[in-house]
Amino acid sequence: MNITSKQRSVLKGIAMTEDAIFQIGRNGLSDEYIEAIAEALEKRELVKIHVLKNNDDDKNELANAIAERTGSLVVQVIGSKIVLFKYQHDPKKRKIDI
Repeated sequence: MNITSKQRSVLKGIAMTEDAIFQIGRNGLSDEYIEAIAEALEKRELVKIHVLKNNDDDKNELANAIAERTGSLVVQVIGSKIVLFKYQHDPKKRKIDI
């Protein structure tokens, strides 16, 4: 699953108006946390994650690890924010049309 730069731009615009619904701190990623992010992606399609200052992991590596484990795409990593996108499997339930 790939998206074009225009689609990525649209998703970035949508993400700007959204609040982060997850925070990753010094404990990093647990299987339960990944599962919660996957469920949120299934319902919302676009998820913003805030990486707290007490997390020493590289944000790009963290974003790629989450995307790989949830089957999503990294839209952007900017500052302490990670934005992920995953198409809703059921076209009738899609909230974001890109």
